[in-house]
Amino acid sequence: MMKVTLMRSINGRLKSHQACVRGLGLRRIRHSVLVEDTPATRGMVNTVNYLVQVEEA
Repeated sequence: MMKVTLMRSINGRLKSHQACVRGLGLRRIRHSVLVEDTPATRGMVNTVNYLVQVEEA
């Protein structure tokens, strides 16, 4: 499992990056979610790595 936290705003970002953030279940700044460490979620996190903070849980 990974703990993913949204650290920066998604306003003005690419639509695909906004979709990745929403797909991870993040809704607002400093909102954290636990997601499984699968290749799909890892790819979404890598796409928006400049917006999120990741911790191993």
